[in-house]
Amino acid sequence: MKRKTNAVLALVAATLTVSACSSRLNPVNWFGRDRSEVVTVAADPAITRDGRRYVDQVTELAVDATPSGAIVRAVGLPPIQGYWDAELVRVKSSDPSAVVFEFRVVPPLGPRRQSTQQSREIIAGASLSNIALQGVRSISVVGARNTRTVRR
Repeated sequence: MKRKTNAVLALVAATLTVSACSSRLNPVNWFGRDRSEVVTVAADPAITRDGRRYVDQVTELAVDATPSGAIVRAVGLPPIQGYWDAELVRVKSSDPSAVVFEFRVVPPLGPRRQSTQQSREIIAGASLSNIALQGVRSISVVGARNTRTVRR
């Protein structure tokens, strides 16, 4: 009798797990695939103050759910090797349902090679708490030539 009960429970658990995979209630599905938009970025005085610039392009954006919120991870592509001190800097948004980050980097100290795309890629991340995610419908990361956005 105990085997039948365990088998039924396992079957019910498997069914619920599979059916929840595509549900909007599943935290893993909170944010979909990222989309790129071409933008023209105006000079920001904050970038001049901290000595960093926008990364040239944002090539990837992912939002991974955690028990305490989410981790935002972006891959940036500068024009040459040697950029460093990458950070996603959260900026105020006029839309309360949007979280916006600027992908900032420090340029190399001397002349560098361009080399391959893979050797130039820079990864930066930021975390958002469950409280900060309340009411959020989109997360964007801004670069010099494009913006990547994920939406719920």
